[in-house]
Amino acid sequence: MNYPLLLGFLIVIVDVVVWRSRHPTHELLRLFIRLALFAALSWVLFSAGFNPFHAAPFANVAEIHWPGQVLEVIWWMKGARLLTLFVEALVLPRSWREQRLFSDVLAAVVYLAAGVAAFGFVLELPVRGLVATSGALAIVLGLAIQSTLSDVFAGIVLNTTAPYSVGDWVVIDDVEGKVVEMNWRATHLLTGQGNTLIVPNAVASKAKILNNSRPDNVHGFSIILEIEPEARPKTVLDALCRALTGCNAILGSPSPHASMKCTTLNSVQYEVVGFVNDMDKKRAATNELFDLCHRHLAAAGVTLRALSVPAPANGARDLKEALIRRTSLFASLTDDDVTWLAQRLSRHEYDANQVIITPGTIPDSLSIVHAGVLSVKFSDASGVREIARPGPGDAFGEIGLLAGLPVSVTVSTLIPTVLYRLGKDEMTSFLQGHPEVATQLVQLLASRKDMFDELNAHMPAEKAHGQSIFQWLFGKVRHLHALRDNA
Repeated sequence: MNYPLLLGFLIVIVDVVVWRSRHPTHELLRLFIRLALFAALSWVLFSAGFNPFHAAPFANVAEIHWPGQVLEVIWWMKGARLLTLFVEALVLPRSWREQRLFSDVLAAVVYLAAGVAAFGFVLELPVRGLVATSGALAIVLGLAIQSTLSDVFAGIVLNTTAPYSVGDWVVIDDVEGKVVEMNWRATHLLTGQGNTLIVPNAVASKAKILNNSRPDNVHGFSIILEIEPEARPKTVLDALCRALTGCNAILGSPSPHASMKCTTLNSVQYEVVGFVNDMDKKRAATNELFDLCHRHLAAAGVTLRALSVPAPANGARDLKEALIRRTSLFASLTDDDVTWLAQRLSRHEYDANQVIITPGTIPDSLSIVHAGVLSVKFSDASGVREIARPGPGDAFGEIGLLAGLPVSVTVSTLIPTVLYRLGKDEMTSFLQGHPEVATQLVQLLASRKDMFDELNAHMPAEKAHGQSIFQWLFGKVRHLHALRDNA
């Protein structure tokens, strides 16, 4: 009669191995294997004369009676575990399983019932007295852990109403983060600083909750700007709308917008609102939009500055010099050089949807955007794609002006645009008088070699084998602008 008991314990060991090793990996297949093992254990017990609803027989044979008692208790615990797994896998919604709260509460109730049944049927203990005693004990414990119980019941409410779920970006008590875990006590948020914030469920259930992930494909963000009250609101709003147009990281629908929010004694607050389709893009889009707002406001004559300091008086020459300084090609020039170039800039205006440069064109001037938004598009086998939206302070055409190379993109205006241009003759005259600047400009231009690879623009065959991109470009610049060999 020992052999059925040994077989029963062997089945239990196999079940533990399946449980701990998590093989097979498929959840339902593993569940059905464990159900089969439970059925085999039940058959072994009942066929050997053991009944989990009664105490084990052979009370006078301790080596059989007590192992049988243990197997019957294990039978109840295994049944409780399999019941919770079955309900969790086939009944509970997936979102509830991920949050674990209902699974934990269900497991606690089922295990408690199985434990009471094992005490009453197998061990033949006085269950009524045990229940009465446990009831009094539950009252004492409830008073001692009432804050924890409030978290549990608040968690049940949160899981039932589902204001957020795991993976959502939410704001709870003015703290924004991504929900990484929801359990019976608290909600765990991963903040933008990479820290984990634990919010008790009782606090979350009473707080204002802003769910940035619903709807799941539209996420809004806003920027608040304080502008000097002397600036005309229409001028500011037009500049902010141009900044929204130039930011290709935001969605076109819902429509982004800019509005005057409120006025104070020292400033006027404006709000710029945009939308992205992914929360991971929110930070980059916010930074890009703020930079564009700064540039478009500056182009409209409105600067972001400390409002307690008087605004400096800017002239037309200062405006042109500012454009030159914002161009990375001329970042290393002296003040005199910048002034000389600024005096030779010419102004050009374009209407909306007007093509400025087409593929294959060799630009004979450097164009710097003063106001407006451009669209740069590149065509390849996959079709036409927009790769950039230059705005105030951005420049284009330097590859043609310096080295006489054609462009491989189409540049057009999205809205009415104002450009300032520096022609080839002026650049040639400047480089001949400042030959050391030619080396600096070519070094910067050569550092953009990745641009050629990105746009699938291959180097012409005239580039000698083994010749560096700097040497090849410097030769083109020296030849195009008739520079001396020692330049």
